Amino acid sequence: MPKVKVDGVEIEVPQGATVLQACELAGKEIPRFCYHERLSIAGNCRMCLVEVKPGPPKPQASCALPAADNQEIRTDSPMVKKAREGVMEFLLINHPLDCPICDQGGECDLQDQSMAYGRGHSRYTENKRAVTEKYMGPIVKTVMTRCIQCTRCVRFAEEVAGVEEIGAIYRGEDMQITSYLEEAVTSELSGNVVDLCPVGALTSKPYSFEARPWELNKTLAIDVMDAVGTNIRLDSRGRQVLRALPRINEDVNEEWATDKTRHAVDGLVRRRLDKPYVRRDGKLVPATWEEAFDAIAAVNAGSSVAAIAGDLVDCETMFAAKALVGAMGSSLLEGRQTGMDYDVTNLAAVNFNTTIAGAEEADVVLLVGTNLRWEAPLVNTRIRKAVRKHGAKVFGIGPETDLTYKTEWLGDDLALLGKLPKEVAEAFDKAEKPMVIVGGAALKGGHGAALNLVKSLNLVRDGWNGFNVLHFSAARMGGLMLGYAQPGGIADIVAARPKLAFFLGADEVDFSTFADTFKVFIGHHGDKGAHAADVILPGASYAEKPGTYVNLEGRVQRGDRAVFAPGDAREDWTILRALSEKLGHTLPFDTFAELRAAMAGDAPALAHEGLANFDWNPPALDAKGSGTVTYPISDFYLTNAICRASPTMQRCSAELVHGQDFAEAAE
Repeated sequence: MPKVKVDGVEIEVPQGATVLQACELAGKEIPRFCYHERLSIAGNCRMCLVEVKPGPPKPQASCALPAADNQEIRTDSPMVKKAREGVMEFLLINHPLDCPICDQGGECDLQDQSMAYGRGHSRYTENKRAVTEKYMGPIVKTVMTRCIQCTRCVRFAEEVAGVEEIGAIYRGEDMQITSYLEEAVTSELSGNVVDLCPVGALTSKPYSFEARPWELNKTLAIDVMDAVGTNIRLDSRGRQVLRALPRINEDVNEEWATDKTRHAVDGLVRRRLDKPYVRRDGKLVPATWEEAFDAIAAVNAGSSVAAIAGDLVDCETMFAAKALVGAMGSSLLEGRQTGMDYDVTNLAAVNFNTTIAGAEEADVVLLVGTNLRWEAPLVNTRIRKAVRKHGAKVFGIGPETDLTYKTEWLGDDLALLGKLPKEVAEAFDKAEKPMVIVGGAALKGGHGAALNLVKSLNLVRDGWNGFNVLHFSAARMGGLMLGYAQPGGIADIVAARPKLAFFLGADEVDFSTFADTFKVFIGHHGDKGAHAADVILPGASYAEKPGTYVNLEGRVQRGDRAVFAPGDAREDWTILRALSEKLGHTLPFDTFAELRAAMAGDAPALAHEGLANFDWNPPALDAKGSGTVTYPISDFYLTNAICRASPTMQRCSAELVHGQDFAEAAE
């Protein structure tokens, strides 16, 4: 390991580290615009200049210079100070004085670094250049006169998102960043370029001119748009969430978030259920909480009661519903609302065992019935990283789709699981870390056949479990841990013909099969579930209540409440607690802390945050795969009630999925 001196202090740095990384290890701040830890080195901005001996008697770009033995690095010499001031002066030559109207104001790298490392005045008196705005779609707003050509957005699109649609045209001072043919960027991760942009050239179009960062309350939360469990920060003002930003979690989402995670938040204030409703004479009419509870109590259900959980529900709500249904003498619980059924006797057999971060290490991957790019985009980026960095081979069973990396498609028949082509078997034979990912489209006809591959492909070995099931619903793993799974799926509940059923934010159910059941919908949006209900009890969304969520790898995570629910809406568990009194089965908890303690007693794995430990003991299932793969998500941007209420997601769906043209104001 090389030993270097940074401002007179000797430190040891890892082999292959750059001078910039060495300085940071020594606790020195190095300004930069183009350098980013997760992107390739470009060396464009020259802001990270330092003085290095031995070497030429001039400042050098520390981001692209390898650290070597016996280097003496100065970050605070007069030469370095003057060089940085000069670079900053050049960067600001053409930059407009937009700070008062720029959405990046208050959290702008250029502002911060010009204050810390720039001159106190400008010597430039010539005309500034101007650049026309570029169209990048419904997510990213451009003000390209501000651009300093750091190319972070270009490198992100190419290296992480895998959609090479952002690039540079012209040369020198005339260089401009633009999307291909000035069309919308089609990546579901395009919003990340807004975070990456160190100036205000790329900003959030839905959030533009909404708020200043110092006006916002910041709350740590967990995203529910998919099963990845992206760590996010909800920024709110008053009673409205204005934006969602990713938090760094190396084990889950690194520092990225999907466009759905970021921009579905404008759906939180639209189509909301803010008062109870009761169906009278075939029509839903507003009611008081007392009237709604009376209508439910009037159903002489006895023990003929069921609870069906939706995709966005927290574990506390599911546990409270389970406790109420259990107190009434029933065990009819189900979370797979669309009709999926698969064996859950061993949770490890339906878990993402390799872990999200571990997927980067795979050298051969077989995707079975999953469109990773839409079902779990941030798992897809990990597989892409394995392909780019380690040359991993990827095979797929399912309809061909663009996953942003080379995939060899074998066909869309699950019978292929029993007779994999020779080249696939040979690739797995040579693999040190083989991996199979089974999606929801393959669980019905291929779960047993996929489990059979564990032995034939040697997927489970010391320190490595390559068998993975990929869920795409945030509530799925938590629901399975709490027992929300009948042997035959929701068909068992339909067959039981319950007199009373609680639908916990379940909007994707086939409600025609519950024609004889009194349906109580506890949820936050007036979507399909509310339209079919006999009683609506307005609940809180993920942003309006604290909650526990379990992601697809069995990682228990907790989020806090950012805002309060609108109108008469209440946190879901408090609704169930109050209703239990009315039904004569009072639940044994009065506070959220007591509820969590009771839940931990029922499911100890939910007591603490972190990866749950599922023992590997897969069931013996029919090893014959059958059926044709049909991906469960047909529109990435409209997968749940919050998305369907979001104008931004509707626009993304229309433009990016269905190809609808939108004219800009200038057109």
